[in-house]
Amino acid sequence: MARNISMYTRKELVEVLGKRYVGACKKEKTRILDEFTSVAGYHRKHAVRLLRCGEVSVRRKDYGRRIYDEAVREALVVAWEASDRICGKRLKVALPILVAAMERHGHVDLDPEVRSRLLSASAATLDRLLAPIRSQATSRRGKPRSANKVSRKIRVRTYADWGDPEPGYLEIDFVEHNGGSTSGAFLRTLVATDVCTGWTECVSMVAKDQHLVVEALEIVGRQVPFAVLGIDSDNEGAFINDTLLDWCERRHVEFTRSRAYRKNDQAWVEQKNGAVVRGHVGHGRLCGVVAGRALAHLYQAVRLYVNHFQPSFKLVGKEINGSKVKRLYDQPATPCERVLRHPAMTEAVRERLREAQQTLDPVALLHSIREQQAALSRLACPENAGNGPGRKSLEQFTAQLGELWRLGEVRPTHRKAPSKPRWWRTRKDPFESVWHEVLLWFQDDPDTTAKALFERLQGQYPDRFVPGQLRTLQRRLRDWRQVVARELVYAGLTEPVTPIKAAPAGVEV
Repeated sequence: MARNISMYTRKELVEVLGKRYVGACKKEKTRILDEFTSVAGYHRKHAVRLLRCGEVSVRRKDYGRRIYDEAVREALVVAWEASDRICGKRLKVALPILVAAMERHGHVDLDPEVRSRLLSASAATLDRLLAPIRSQATSRRGKPRSANKVSRKIRVRTYADWGDPEPGYLEIDFVEHNGGSTSGAFLRTLVATDVCTGWTECVSMVAKDQHLVVEALEIVGRQVPFAVLGIDSDNEGAFINDTLLDWCERRHVEFTRSRAYRKNDQAWVEQKNGAVVRGHVGHGRLCGVVAGRALAHLYQAVRLYVNHFQPSFKLVGKEINGSKVKRLYDQPATPCERVLRHPAMTEAVRERLREAQQTLDPVALLHSIREQQAALSRLACPENAGNGPGRKSLEQFTAQLGELWRLGEVRPTHRKAPSKPRWWRTRKDPFESVWHEVLLWFQDDPDTTAKALFERLQGQYPDRFVPGQLRTLQRRLRDWRQVVARELVYAGLTEPVTPIKAAPAGVEV
């Protein structure tokens, strides 16, 4: 019965029963609903909404004024670009440092109200405001050497043995810039990460040699703001040797190593291998002294930018519930902030760090990083030399921070090489054997359409041509018409056609 009544009848039922339903008691409403659903065939919840439409007034919800307006969003985009596009939780912590540094160096001049709203936004709000912008902007494990006399002298330390060390215990590792092939010579990066604070130093190396490793650690020791108390390495031959062991004994540095085939024993430095080295250098192949110097210049800007303006998470514990593991992290903080907060640091070290941070300009550092990345990209992939935004001055780079997200990937080391146009055929030409007949038909009737010619082919050659090949014939005839038209235009010329050049300025033609 419900399927036979018309829409007009249902509307009349809603108007009549709706008035009774609004003023009825609960039992009466149940009875009205039973009758209405059995007659009209509506779902019970839909019937309730229809009958209550008389008592529910549709009012426009007053949302009030927007808290995070366009000015706040534009300021957020500039700060997000200046922070190298970090996530909302890290950006929330970095905003007070970044905004203060950018205002101090004259890169931005925010209205007090805009600045207050920007700094008061939560991490979730920052991610929500940046979501549409983010949507538009889109190693091989080596075999450890067998145990020898030197490795027996070095204690094995697992990821669970660290506990809560003070600043100065470093994990070290190599990152190879071989482009996916280990043959030939290529550059390497020695990465050293402090377990307590996350302070990271990178040193460019032209070869993997134990004496160069010692020199690189000397550079790391001069650059970190604390004394080196210990190093932890994997089982690389460049680390496990008498040269590095003697150096540690002379310097009273504790030397430990990880277990074989257990990368998680060096989780701190492994994370920085991807976030810092691969994130700034990419995966291209780098070799030669020139590339080594460019890589060293890049790391001088990266170390200041990452350690002073890039907040990071730190794992503080795990909760294991059966097969599920819940990791607990502290609030994001920059390595510099963790060094300043640690009670083992002296007041002289804190004062030097504060003075150094006051002179640093995050936008100038990011601009320098982009310039050095462009140089490395030209060395690793010459095809990318003209791909992407060109070299800009610091003022031009700052002015473009709010619009760089429209260009997508802005790191020159991560841009894809331009693809070469395809010139070969991927399948056999279906009209190759009958093309001479098609041309004869076309010459007899130049005004005919490609669809008419295709239907004629289907009639003459049954089961040979399918409807999906019509588009191919249309393109072929279009190209043929252009060739014929060009021959007709230049048929009366006795000399070859040459392009007309523009006359110089001031000369009349």
